[in-house]
Amino acid sequence: MNTISPQHTGDRRRRRLHSDEFKANAVALAAQPGMSMAAVAMSLGINANLLRRWVRDAEIQPRRPEPIDVPKALPDATSSPAVSGFVPVQLPAPAEAPAPASDIRMEVRRGAVHVVVTWPAALASECGGWLRDLVR
Repeated sequence: MNTISPQHTGDRRRRRLHSDEFKANAVALAAQPGMSMAAVAMSLGINANLLRRWVRDAEIQPRRPEPIDVPKALPDATSSPAVSGFVPVQLPAPAEAPAPASDIRMEVRRGAVHVVVTWPAALASECGGWLRDLVR
């Protein structure tokens, strides 16, 4: 493990320092399918919130592109307008949603009493208030 152990200075405890290699390994383990960050953090002896921060930081940092040889025949990138990566996609029409219920139907049983209540769906909030008062 590439972790520098905490150093104690009197009553003060210093933070552990983790190498970049250790952090990269932890982030790679957390990125595997089916792995929970909590399990990875526990196995490495670190706090899950610290691992989450490392993962977030790794996602934010731009990756360094590999240097490539650019032929001189290509136009200068600053002189040509940027091309958008947006590609419009035609989505299928949504399936018809089921028709909303016209009434709310409730069956309430209290001891030997059995009551069936039908309430207009348009007045659902009033129905909720009535039901709250009933069960109090």
